Amino acid sequence: MSMMLQAIHDVSTLAADPVVPGFEPELPGTLKTPTGKILGWTAGGGLSLAVLGGLAGWACVAIGHNTERAQLASRGKSAIVWSVIAAVGIGVTSGLVMGFYSMTQGN
Repeated sequence: MSMMLQAIHDVSTLAADPVVPGFEPELPGTLKTPTGKILGWTAGGGLSLAVLGGLAGWACVAIGHNTERAQLASRGKSAIVWSVIAAVGIGVTSGLVMGFYSMTQGN
């Protein structure tokens, strides 16, 4: 029992002391103009569509499994995987844009 209490104490101690210091990412001044709005709207819309695609995929898996339509369930599983891949791609894109912008500025 004492090992469980020690583990809980260790976890609560880690939660109290943040491992990663406070970091607030911010766009450079020139990207805060229309480019920032376009990137923000595109990323928000893309992530929303990825979530909807994932939910539709789970619905297809549930319907296909319960009605014994293996092809529908298989398509649903593929939709889930592609939705996750799309969300990761959208998330990585913002980092790539910032990286390329920093490289062109010589920072």
